[in-house]
Amino acid sequence: MGNWVVSLAGPRRVSLEPCPSDPLGPGQVRVRTCYSGISAGTELTLYRGSNPRLSKDWDDVTRMFVPRHTPVPYPLVGFGYEEVGEIVEVAPDVADRHPGQLVWGIWGHRAEAVVPAAGVTPLAPGLDPLAGVFARPGAIALTAVLSGDLHLGDWVGIFGQGVIGLLATRLAVLSGARVVAVDRVPTRLETAARLGARLTVDAGVESAATVLREVTDGRGADVCLELSGAYPALHEAIRATTHAGRVVAAGFYQGQADALGLGEEFHHNRIQLVAAQVSGPAPAPGLAGRWSGARIAHTFMDLVAEGSVDPLPLVSHVVDARAVADALALLDRGADDVLQVVLRF
Repeated sequence: MGNWVVSLAGPRRVSLEPCPSDPLGPGQVRVRTCYSGISAGTELTLYRGSNPRLSKDWDDVTRMFVPRHTPVPYPLVGFGYEEVGEIVEVAPDVADRHPGQLVWGIWGHRAEAVVPAAGVTPLAPGLDPLAGVFARPGAIALTAVLSGDLHLGDWVGIFGQGVIGLLATRLAVLSGARVVAVDRVPTRLETAARLGARLTVDAGVESAATVLREVTDGRGADVCLELSGAYPALHEAIRATTHAGRVVAAGFYQGQADALGLGEEFHHNRIQLVAAQVSGPAPAPGLAGRWSGARIAHTFMDLVAEGSVDPLPLVSHVVDARAVADALALLDRGADDVLQVVLRF
């Protein structure tokens, strides 16, 4: 295939389109994409048309969403942030990258990209290239775990066992937490148990808040991480948390919070509710100056390289990039057997 890029012409209108190759400039490398993972969170909000950036403008100065005064910027070209590829060309002034290197980074769903050499990281020797697509999802999961300020022996509820939730479960276990994994899909709960969760809760059958209070002698979870992006799950996470405990809201919530009752346990138990988002400064004030976004992503990939985290079993589908419309539709339907969907270029 030549140079192709994924383009979104409007909600659920996606295609793979030809595009010219960019010239190589100083300090840059040309990368040919091997794999590009599809996010079941942010990218689906763009695909479905529910992302707030499609209806409002983000003001970088005030850090607020404001009414949109310009048309929606369709087509959205080259969205995506889970890429791994091979360097095929380097600028003369680049000394620490070379053709043939496998690297991971963010350059969108495209067959080829010209990017700053400093913006891509070599894949650890011997690591399956597919592992590279997990750098960003892993960073999101690690950001949530760091934001939770987990401690050895803490009881931690992790709501949502999709790709990021399962990675967070493994990372929380590595942190010494006693994890209770919550989801509605039995196969995902089975995977969470294999990753070290002490208990699993099928949210369609029983109350996670009840289970967490029973297992902690009535106290409730020390920390809950909410990674599904569903308001009912966030409400239940708040219910499950001990008095003055912390809930990390790391899902990408859409629409209005009809199922979230902040006048109930949140108010009466003085719950600390914090947002976790992978971009920007450190995930919590106490981590400022130490945990940058780059460090978080590199730390996650170090854990993968050393074998502490194995994300490859979370790859459920690898599809040809020409079938990107089918791949996004598959995620959109939300079948139980779908986890990480990967485009192969």
